[in-house]
Amino acid sequence: QAQLVESGGGLVQPGGSLRLSCVAYGFTFSSHAMNWYRQAPGKERELVAAITSAGDNTIYADSVRGRFTISRDNGKNTLYLQMNSLTAEDTAVYYCDAPRLTRGQGNQVTVSS
Repeated sequence: QAQLVESGGGLVQPGGSLRLSCVAYGFTFSSHAMNWYRQAPGKERELVAAITSAGDNTIYADSVRGRFTISRDNGKNTLYLQMNSLTAEDTAVYYCDAPRLTRGQGNQVTVSS
């Protein structure tokens, strides 16, 4: 059974950094492009970043480009999202996603002083 297990969220001050991790189980992780989404209260879900199966191409939402970095380690079946220079507008539940297959349970990221 395909499953994604996330970790790394929490509370951080404005300007701080966090790294989210997402470990894949039950499917061939290295064959799948992967996404990070987020959803803030009262807002629509937003695609934050995406990465190809080999990790050789990435895309970012305009709101995070230059601050966030998506990466993956196919040997460890793990997807990452490094988030720097965080602001209150980054507060949301973050989900990793294997398109048309499965999604993680969600991880709360709160940016507040």
